[in-house]
Amino acid sequence: MSGLRPFQDKPALRVDGLAVARSGRVLFSGLNFAAEAGGYVELRGANGAGKTSLIRALAGYLAPRAGTIVFERIEEPALALHYVGHTNGLKSNASVAAHARYWAGLYGDGADVEGALSRLGLGHLQARLTRTLSQGQARRLALSRLLIAPRPIWLLDEPASALDAQGREMLSALIEAHRADGGIVVAAVHEALGPAPSLALTVGAWAPSRSRSVAISR
Repeated sequence: MSGLRPFQDKPALRVDGLAVARSGRVLFSGLNFAAEAGGYVELRGANGAGKTSLIRALAGYLAPRAGTIVFERIEEPALALHYVGHTNGLKSNASVAAHARYWAGLYGDGADVEGALSRLGLGHLQARLTRTLSQGQARRLALSRLLIAPRPIWLLDEPASALDAQGREMLSALIEAHRADGGIVVAAVHEALGPAPSLALTVGAWAPSRSRSVAISR
């Protein structure tokens, strides 16, 4: 268990007939998948295939061209999601602690700043400015928002980027703990993170000559 409150309402995610385009080009269409409480969906595929666009569509930052995204047993999806993009979104002149306090204020009830930073090996770096952190430390700081306040749905874009072996082990442990608490994780990856996914989707680039743009493996 993660030490956070387990998600008693058992959230679920359902995607039906989803099509996403970028700059007028359809990346994929006809995508269907579902994730129940405790599920981990791993998105795989080449660069440009649409993994990031799919994560952004799930997060509400990119409007799909067609299809539906439904979060079940969640009253306000925007308040139930943690989104961590492939960039860290950190301010170079702000400290580790300042970022954590900002996220705590943003996410509100249930914030655990000290616990989050400690679990990601950042407890001793709280006074450091982010511009002085290594790339791996900066990535761990970006991921700390997942723990600062509990939210049932994690949407992660290349979460292991810049992490060393120890950092990847930390990330794998966080994902497994979140699943044990009844949360859902959807992650776009270049290579397997470690935890066994409940569903692996290989997102393929769309071409007019193809009738099928997304291959699904289980």
